[in-house]
Amino acid sequence: MSQDKFYVTTPIYYVNDKPHIGHAYTTILADVLARYNRSLDLPTFFLTGTDEHGQKVQKAAEAKGISPLEQCNDTVVRFQELWRELEITNDKFIRTTDTAHKQVVQDILQDLFDRDLIYKDEYSGFYCVPCERFFTEKDLDANKCCPECQREIQEIIESNYFFRMSQYQEWLIDYIKTHPEFIQPAFRANETLGFLKQPLGDLCISRPKSRLAWGIELPFDKDYVCYVWFDALINYISGIGYKQDDAHFNKWWPASYHLIGKDILTTHTVYWPTMMKAIGIELPETIFAHGWWLTGRDKMSKSLGNVVNPMEMIQKYGVDAFRYFLMAEMTLGQDASFTEEAFVNRYNSDLANDLGNLLSRVVKMNLRHRDGLIPQPNAYTDAEKELMAAVDNAVIEMEKAICDMRLNQGIEHVMNAVRAGNRYMEQTAPWTLAKKGDNERLDTVLYCAAEALRKVSVLLHPVMPGKMADLRKALGLSGGALNDIHIGKLKKSENILSGLEMNDIDALFLRVKLEEIESVQEAPEKKQKKKQKSNQQPAGKNELPEGVITVDDFFKTELKTAKILEAEKVKGADKLLRLQIEVGKEKRQLIAGIAEFYTPEEVVGKTIVVVANLKPAKIRGVESQGMLLAAKTGKELKIVTVDGDISSGASVG
Repeated sequence: MSQDKFYVTTPIYYVNDKPHIGHAYTTILADVLARYNRSLDLPTFFLTGTDEHGQKVQKAAEAKGISPLEQCNDTVVRFQELWRELEITNDKFIRTTDTAHKQVVQDILQDLFDRDLIYKDEYSGFYCVPCERFFTEKDLDANKCCPECQREIQEIIESNYFFRMSQYQEWLIDYIKTHPEFIQPAFRANETLGFLKQPLGDLCISRPKSRLAWGIELPFDKDYVCYVWFDALINYISGIGYKQDDAHFNKWWPASYHLIGKDILTTHTVYWPTMMKAIGIELPETIFAHGWWLTGRDKMSKSLGNVVNPMEMIQKYGVDAFRYFLMAEMTLGQDASFTEEAFVNRYNSDLANDLGNLLSRVVKMNLRHRDGLIPQPNAYTDAEKELMAAVDNAVIEMEKAICDMRLNQGIEHVMNAVRAGNRYMEQTAPWTLAKKGDNERLDTVLYCAAEALRKVSVLLHPVMPGKMADLRKALGLSGGALNDIHIGKLKKSENILSGLEMNDIDALFLRVKLEEIESVQEAPEKKQKKKQKSNQQPAGKNELPEGVITVDDFFKTELKTAKILEAEKVKGADKLLRLQIEVGKEKRQLIAGIAEFYTPEEVVGKTIVVVANLKPAKIRGVESQGMLLAAKTGKELKIVTVDGDISSGASVG
């Protein structure tokens, strides 16, 4: 990754309907990355916008009885309003109906046509309106529907213009193989290489006006408009001045990250690279494809009625809590499940209980015993050194997580530092120190707890800018001034808190009662099961309730700690990992269905809990000598690990 600038983009979003959680997620992710890089003093440019041409927009306009441009103007404000609500700090918002963008597209089309890289031919194929893509018959699914969205397709025969994409196939394969950072996560590169095993056809880049009038007119044939994807992808360079402001373009290109959803992988890793090669510009450093947000096991979709409205969540829980959940919950590259129950559980645990509780304790103790002034610290004991080590580790891990695109892991390290702060307060008991009159020790404790919060406020500011500004104001600091939220400065040992006056504030995050929420995701059949369960009669006094075991039954299970030494995927089984584990002095092989949630690299070195006396079984023909413990809710799964260092083979229970 370039060390002299940071240029990040989101896809530009269709204006045929209002924004949903998928749009919000990609844009918040880009915003968080932009804010982090700005806090490292790296020149940063963040581009987002809207895709306003094509058949979907034209159909949406026709359904409302308005012009396509009116449809665009009516819908684009929904995105712009949501970005303001989400506190998105994009440097530019591009619309493909912008005059400058249309001129760049036409200039590129004319240049490619003049160099015989665009030609006219008759085309016969199958067209999907929602995806705005042509497919061959072999591409269609078993029902002869679109392989991407499973909707009906149209068979079309017509003359069109084509970009000679096929001539770049071998070059693209070689580029992907020799530039491992180009498509991330790495398994997405394998998907693209798999796609490129078949002969690559030329790309149809036009639509006849007789079928589609809403688009950028081809400069060499006024009876045709440009294919929406060829138009849309060019925004990444037109948005920073390509062919219009050379200095600005050269300052920011190539992009550091194109952030995309996995459903538009082919357009970005096949169409776009070949277009850039033909145009004659350098390729972006990384195209990063994140997963989908699911409801349970299903992808969110309007037809299923399970789409999460970001505005509703913001109004209900606040923008910062919404941003935090999306960043903390999804492992980049993998799918994640969104339920209101999971949201509230994380909100209460991480934000209300851990972070909010720590701030409340520190502020109240300072106001009560130091007139609100943060004291000078005295000599550190092991307790202070341990707390500061946890915070300093969070600084290091967060910076690493930004570079590795593992934001959820970085956030977890920061929350571990917050939890260390709460343990520190329990261990040092400043309320007891105050009663005993041990002022020297009390000063040190109150200062160190406040210092831990200061560093946390910097690390989490890109994720929760509003609430971290409130936290900083409570500590007597400026809210969100850029020079005060510099991550690089956190590595310095400096006392900037002593003498500052704390401010009493309301609870940073009010705890939500789970039983009071009305989850929009709860299915009718689930509600019926709850009702049936509540109507069941209680078990008799001498009978065990259904599912309850005795303590003797429990102790038949032998639970032990085990260390994961090696891990690899089981061939032909997408969900399974083969683990080599150490249980005491014994080495074992264990097959675990966790590959959707953990990569092999993530689990190596973890100390886990296993059922050690389970009869060996063969899974997909591979022997498994035990079972690991994991907690699961919906589509979320976490391996059960132990707190702190303990040798493998230790008994659990």
